[in-house]
Amino acid sequence: MKSKIINMADKTSDAVDRFLASAFEAEPLADDGFSSRIVTKIRRRIWVNRLALPVAVVIGLIFALKPALQIVYALLPLLNVVPTEVANAPLQFLPQMQFIVLGGMAFAAGITLLKILEET
Repeated sequence: MKSKIINMADKTSDAVDRFLASAFEAEPLADDGFSSRIVTKIRRRIWVNRLALPVAVVIGLIFALKPALQIVYALLPLLNVVPTEVANAPLQFLPQMQFIVLGGMAFAAGITLLKILEET
């Protein structure tokens, strides 16, 4: 069921509106599959762009694994030199849960504020 507003708009269309309506009602041009090839290329390019960063990260991690392990193995003998008092840090130096939650809430509020400011 059409509303009265749409019917009224159909009745008040001028010559330009009727010409545009007839132009859009025409059958599509034959392009011998050109449009579908373009859409396929665009979709392929989108997937390449989506996969490029994760693949680059994985390859970078593979190359960085050996030097990272060498650093860890070089630092392991230093653990024997560190006094046990330093290794067993008192719990009073660790942040309390309420400060962690408060910091998370402040971070979320800051991000929200930045997004609001960005939109305006």
